[in-house]
Amino acid sequence: MRLKDKIAIVVGAGQSPGEGMGNGRATCLRFAQEGAKVVAVDNRLASAEETAALVVKEGGTCIALEADVTKEKTLAAMIAATRNKFGRIDVLHYNVGFSIAGGDAPLLDITEEAFDRVTAVNLRGCVMACKHVIPVMRAQKSGVIITISSLAAWEEYPYVAYKATKAAMIAFTQQVAIQNAEYGIRANVILPGLMNTPMAVDTRARATGKPRAEIAAARDAKVPLRGKMGTAWDVANAALFLASDEANFITGAALPVDGGSLVRIG
Repeated sequence: MRLKDKIAIVVGAGQSPGEGMGNGRATCLRFAQEGAKVVAVDNRLASAEETAALVVKEGGTCIALEADVTKEKTLAAMIAATRNKFGRIDVLHYNVGFSIAGGDAPLLDITEEAFDRVTAVNLRGCVMACKHVIPVMRAQKSGVIITISSLAAWEEYPYVAYKATKAAMIAFTQQVAIQNAEYGIRANVILPGLMNTPMAVDTRARATGKPRAEIAAARDAKVPLRGKMGTAWDVANAALFLASDEANFITGAALPVDGGSLVRIG
């Protein structure tokens, strides 16, 4: 019960089509298993409701809300609705991001539209969500913000907008951390490596026309630790640690969850 009675928002709590479980859904389940009351947020309400139903089935507390991270007013409304219902907000976990699905491409092929689309979702949405939750947390003199970057921020990566926005996510999270430390607010960022999730694997299979198993095997082969990708539960457990009081003296940190890939990169 590491999050007993905490109110936790997970933005990006639905998931992409495909096999297995996404990071947002797994994080909702882990937070609830550890005692949090969870608000599952997604731009597809039906998908958020599926997540909430899984949490409730396990005996947890979870409600679903709809928000489009490219529209600030919907994020503001979601934050206000959560505070009105529960009276406080202890954790904001921004788990939204995409690359290929947003039209991302190498530098010589990137379009303005694709760059703006990926940036709006991956970075601007996080900025706006924090803009509206920080006043609540400052008033409480406590709160935790967890964001998701990627190993792509530090490694060679072919797609421009994802690389740039995930690098920016680290800098932004550190800015939030240092500017809100005096209010008792902690902010940390997770850098997943190669993960076996619907967004990471199934999206690539659809984009390339290759079998999912082939995509997964190629990704597995790149991971130093056991030659196997991580799963959504690995990211969820990292988020749980950062959300809990066990990480009470940790803020502004960038935590790789990558099976040793960063060691290979150097």
